[in-house]
Amino acid sequence: MSPQQIPLTTNFEKHTSKNPLKKFFFKRFEDDLISLIAPLNPEKVLDVGCGEGFTLSQFYKLKIGEILEGIDFSEDAIKIGKSLYPYLDIKIGDIYNLAYKNNSFDLVTCMEVLEHLEDPIKALQEVVRVSSKYVLLTVPNEPWFALFNYTRWGKDIGHINHWSSSSFQKLIEQKSGLKVIRKVQPFPWTMILAQKH
Repeated sequence: MSPQQIPLTTNFEKHTSKNPLKKFFFKRFEDDLISLIAPLNPEKVLDVGCGEGFTLSQFYKLKIGEILEGIDFSEDAIKIGKSLYPYLDIKIGDIYNLAYKNNSFDLVTCMEVLEHLEDPIKALQEVVRVSSKYVLLTVPNEPWFALFNYTRWGKDIGHINHWSSSSFQKLIEQKSGLKVIRKVQPFPWTMILAQKH
């Protein structure tokens, strides 16, 4: 599939934007992500809501994880991902019913997903179920993301949940059974690394 044939998705546009401001902020996001997970030396990694596999491809290049898998609900995203990164194991999946046994992965990531869901707590609990040790979660940091998004990128109407950094941390601590290890805030996002008790 050539670049001209690739149908655009929001995630694809985010990862391939030529806008210098977008690139600057997303690079900071990626740098913080790698700095959090590389020291964990996970063997098995699952990216829930992997989109086209951009993040998993970075893990692959940096040799983070020996087994890398990803799931996403979007058939278009998976089709693009398989074309761009044929070496990745990505497939259609349901965050509310992950097709894996309990404790299947050392690290489960779920980035920029929960804000789109009708039942984020159910999804979060399912993400935790398939992790044996670590979970990394990111969401937009509100109200900063909405303000930045509206003034710079155009309003994102796909977000139905809105958390500040502190309210998202509280949700994780109270509803997931995870212990928060580190929280970083690459503007305009919140990124939390947590561990199962």
